[in-house]
Amino acid sequence: MKPVLVNPHHVKKTKELDDNNPTKNDRKDPKVIAGLVREGRYMIPYLPDGVYADLRTAPNIRFQLQAELTRIQNRISRWFNIYFPEYKTVYGKPDAKSGMLILKAAPLPEDILTLGIDGVNQIWRDAKLRAVGKARAKTLIEAAEHSVGSKEGAVSARMEIRMLLEDYESRNTRLQEVMVLIEELVRKIPMAEKLLEIKGVGIRTVSGFLAEVGDISRFNNPKELQKLAGLALVENSSGKHKGETTISRRGRKRLRYLLFEVAMSLVSKNQEFRELHNYYTTRRLNPLKKMQSLMAIAAKLIRVFYAMLTKGVDYDPKKMVSDIKRPAVYLQAA
Repeated sequence: MKPVLVNPHHVKKTKELDDNNPTKNDRKDPKVIAGLVREGRYMIPYLPDGVYADLRTAPNIRFQLQAELTRIQNRISRWFNIYFPEYKTVYGKPDAKSGMLILKAAPLPEDILTLGIDGVNQIWRDAKLRAVGKARAKTLIEAAEHSVGSKEGAVSARMEIRMLLEDYESRNTRLQEVMVLIEELVRKIPMAEKLLEIKGVGIRTVSGFLAEVGDISRFNNPKELQKLAGLALVENSSGKHKGETTISRRGRKRLRYLLFEVAMSLVSKNQEFRELHNYYTTRRLNPLKKMQSLMAIAAKLIRVFYAMLTKGVDYDPKKMVSDIKRPAVYLQAA
């Protein structure tokens, strides 16, 4: 038997066709699903194999570890707000390496005062850290002297921050291991490393894209990829009514989110995509809003990725700029 997949959204939309009743139960649902399958309204699920199977699993692990790290960082930030709020004036990031070394030895302000400037500096010297010295130690000591943090529950506070730091370091170590594995997997896919030559595109973008898409040769054109990401345009018009055209938001949500993130990165770091963004948002006729322009850039990036991976061509900035379509009507309006 060959398993197929019926879209739950289709089941929800068609369950009232037979009895005109919104009732949902275990007797009705199989009948609706069987009717959709009989009419051929199903899809064959794609199960990645080989390197693509590993590449789909590894970014999922990375995503989970990153979420755990974010939760731990938020808990560390909460701990500082209670016991040592002035710490954030010394370190912009709560996970600064020199600061974490001090927190392991002297987590509370009174513990830091006990160490003194020389004691704090000695910890950094033993760890062979650069760019920190007595000036930074003095700033930390002054922050500890004027701290307004809570002094109650000191024993539990020391244990809590120790556990949080241990959890943070263990998750961070695992994350680095996963990133090494992801880089090795990306190298096994032909032309994948060429995608990294685009300024503003990193290893997380490439690995996430390939993990969600799988073997790109199974797609006939980039429009199928655009539909998979939920970036296909949906028109809402009837008769004389012309509604606003939006994206479908169907398909793989994580792929759409990843493309949106890289679109913002490209607009800020890549000259060609910045020019494309400016054109979309400033043209005389039918200018796009910033969010609409970012979605259009994400769709453009899909076409660039598809061409590079399927045709084996390198990224050409000049061709990217020349491909921007400026119809004569826009040029005349300008």
